[in-house]
Amino acid sequence: MSTSNSFIRNTFGWGFLLWLIGYLLGFVFYALVPPTHIGWYVMPLGIMITCFVLWKWVRVDELREAVLLGLGWSAIAIVCDYVFIVKLLNPPDGYYKLDIYLYYLLTFLLPIAAAWLRRGAPQSAR
Repeated sequence: MSTSNSFIRNTFGWGFLLWLIGYLLGFVFYALVPPTHIGWYVMPLGIMITCFVLWKWVRVDELREAVLLGLGWSAIAIVCDYVFIVKLLNPPDGYYKLDIYLYYLLTFLLPIAAAWLRRGAPQSAR
């Protein structure tokens, strides 16, 4: 497992930053697409950005570390969404729909997938 400082930075720093990027993208897309479709437009970009972060800056080699990272990122997303979207913006049509549940699931699963791919890679590719 990585050192405690890097794990905390990866979990809370990157978790909040990735959430913030998606939050800001939501405001950009609010001007461009119907509000009910914002999540479907943000999600592909969020997946690409998250995969890039997991590839470039956040190294998760152990499955246990990946599960903890996924749980941390998901918790940050759920809490920040509730505070800064549900409570603060109070969307008139509600917030929790299929795209949001899929987003939470992917937020949990992407670090696990990254760790699985790293473990499956040949030693020379690491």
